[in-house]
Order: sequence, then structure tokens, then C-alpha cells
Amino acid sequence: MPVRIALAQVDCELGNVEANLETARKAVEEAAEQRADVVVFPELSLHGYALGAVPGDESIGAHDPRLAELSRYGPDVLVGFHEDGRLRRYNAAGYLSDGLPVHTHRKLYLPNYLDWEERKHASPGHALRAFDTAHGRVATLICNDAWQPVLPWLAAQDGAEVLFVPTNSASGLAPGAIDTSVYWHDLLLNIARLQQCWVVFVNRVGDEGKASFWGGSRVLDPWGRVVAEAPHEVAALTVVDVDIGAVRRRRREMPLIEEARFGLVSREVARLMSEGTD
Repeated sequence: MPVRIALAQVDCELGNVEANLETARKAVEEAAEQRADVVVFPELSLHGYALGAVPGDESIGAHDPRLAELSRYGPDVLVGFHEDGRLRRYNAAGYLSDGLPVHTHRKLYLPNYLDWEERKHASPGHALRAFDTAHGRVATLICNDAWQPVLPWLAAQDGAEVLFVPTNSASGLAPGAIDTSVYWHDLLLNIARLQQCWVVFVNRVGDEGKASFWGGSRVLDPWGRVVAEAPHEVAALTVVDVDIGAVRRRRREMPLIEEARFGLVSREVARLMSEGTD
């Protein structure tokens, strides 16, 4: 049976968790009507990105019942939020199923350049784990996590058949800045082909300050082919069926990632650390 995934390419109101929860709830209900198995939202979809412009602390806990409630309409849900970790705050994405939290990924690599100042508002996570769902083994990479070559590889080595990539990618931040949509096109193609897995990229839309989020959410198969794509710059719900079994077929016909050489990797990383690299 194929797995039906809904890409919830939404806009959000900065700092207004209740309004964003309502937007998410409507998207989940619409996805349920289309018999989706999983709904994936963008990075920080319940809070917005420019957290420095929010006067108070609006972070919420990973076990907040309002999050779990989103998965009571039928589909599983992956939703982005600013997590209250008590002592620290995190840029997090929670996977929820049947009213229960299954897994929370905390963004590992926080950009701190140009207008991106995530280190001011979040601490980096400390672990990457693939996890089992009713629809296959998956892993989450939040935006800049996917730009670190080792992380998709680690997720695939941990058995991930689907990589969820919730994102806040914008254009127009600085003169001469890179065209992020072009970079994402090439990056996602690289990840899908080299890790031989499904890649589900969900970007937001809307404006915050100088940032204009461009959407363009898409799904790539284990051969790197784009099998579904949302429009640019407008909110949309895009539903696509994926064959999880295609991952095993692809990895069997061309076993690129089978020989991991963990001992080699461990030794070389230890050497670099002993030479003063952190």
C-alpha cells in the first residue's frame, strides 16, 4: 500500500500560536478528507521565524496537548514549533500519531549569519535519530540540518526510508545573496540520489520583515525524481502517494550506502578532534 503524504505549505502569524494551531488544524482536516496518512508542516509553523520580534516567550512544550490534538483527525502530523525545554529553547519538529507524541527532533545546526540569528533564540539539539512509524522508518532534518552532508547520511545509516525536511527558506535578504530555491533544488536532488530515500521538503510562504518565504515544497523519490511540487509563494496543500518499498529496491539495485565503514569514520573524526577541531 502506498503512503499518502500531504505537504501543508502554510503561512503563519508571528508569535500567535493559537491562530497558527487553527491554521494547522484546518490543513489536517483537509488532508484527512483526502485520505492522507501523514501531514508535514514547515519549520516553526506554529510560531513564525522572526522570534526576536516577539515581545514575550511563546514557546510550548513538546508534550503540549494542543500538539497531540492535531493528530486526532486521522493522519499523523509533523509540525514545527519553538520548544520550551525549561532551561533552554529549541527549534523543534514533533511527530505525532493518534493523539500521542512519537518523536521530537531539535534542530542541530542553527544558522547565525545575515538575517538568520537562531542562536539568539534557540539552543542546538544533540541527537539525530531515525524512528519507526506506522508508515515506515523516517527521520527529520530541519532546514539547515539538510545542508550538513553528514546528517542525511547518518539518517540513512540509521535506516530512514523517508527524510522529512521542514524548512523556512526565504529570498531577498541581502544584495548578492544566493538564490536559495536553486540551492535547494540541487541539494534535495543530491540527498535523494545519494541516500536513496524519499525526501519530503516543506517550505513556508508569507513575509516577515525583509524575508519572503517562497514555498516550492516538493517530494523526491529514491532516484531523485520530483514526483510532486507545490506552487511558489502561495499557501497550498499538496497530496502525493509514495511507495516506501521503492527505497529497498533502489538500495538493492545500486548499494551506494551499504558499506558505511564506521570504524574508518570514527578514527578520522577522533583524529580531527585530537588536532583541535570541534
